[in-house]
Amino acid sequence: MSRLIAFVAAWFLLAGGAPLHAQDKSIVVASTTSTQDSGLFGYLLPLFKAKTGIDVKVVAQGTGQALETGRRGDADVLFVHAKPQEEKFVAEGFGVKRFDVMYNDFVLIGPKTDPAGVKGGTDVVAALKRIGEMAAPFVSRGDKSGTHTAELALWKLAALDPAAAKPGWYREIGQGMGAALNTAAAMGAYVLADRGTWLAFKNKDALEIVVEGDKRLFNQYGVMLVNPQKHPSVKKELGQSFIDWVISPEGQGAIRGYRIEGQQLFFPNAGGLAG
Repeated sequence: MSRLIAFVAAWFLLAGGAPLHAQDKSIVVASTTSTQDSGLFGYLLPLFKAKTGIDVKVVAQGTGQALETGRRGDADVLFVHAKPQEEKFVAEGFGVKRFDVMYNDFVLIGPKTDPAGVKGGTDVVAALKRIGEMAAPFVSRGDKSGTHTAELALWKLAALDPAAAKPGWYREIGQGMGAALNTAAAMGAYVLADRGTWLAFKNKDALEIVVEGDKRLFNQYGVMLVNPQKHPSVKKELGQSFIDWVISPEGQGAIRGYRIEGQQLFFPNAGGLAG
């Protein structure tokens, strides 16, 4: 009889019963392309797994798409950068609680030839107005990402709406940050980028930062658990373990320590503390 019980138990485990599911120490994090393209996750996730034994599967997409992934319940955690949209996600009951994690900034990238003559400025809105006046080539991600959302807001401040007008100089590609930078390099175009992805970008020869330092280029990242009351498949405990770690002193220290060629890409500020 004991052998029969053991056999049934083994079969139950192999068939995907609850005990096997309980042993599945992995979560899905829907995040921005910038956290992936910058190499941040490649640096952080092995540290997290060594600490907890939890595997993290990253779905890298624009923030708008990541939020939709969360609304469908196809991720356990969201790690994104469009705070108003994130707060709406929580207010609608799709997320449990939002936490600040880190920040960096956006930079306006352009060709070294600088056809619009904006290089060296610190007013990004004035630079966009000039780009529009000169009909200089501009690449937009066009993917509802946090970067795309920031770009559209800046065009609005410049009293321009190229996404609606669709002039010939404005090209929407519907892809991530790395692809947008590569397209800008190929076209000799301007593009708005997060600094982290820019620093990690390899194809810089024809491009450079032309505008930086405007306070309107601030770029905040947040993290939140998808609401398990909306989607019972969400791995609440494992997902919360990831959130707790990334906003802990250890996780914040790891973010602070990630550098490329000596330059810090992201600045931790969980709990409102900048670093």
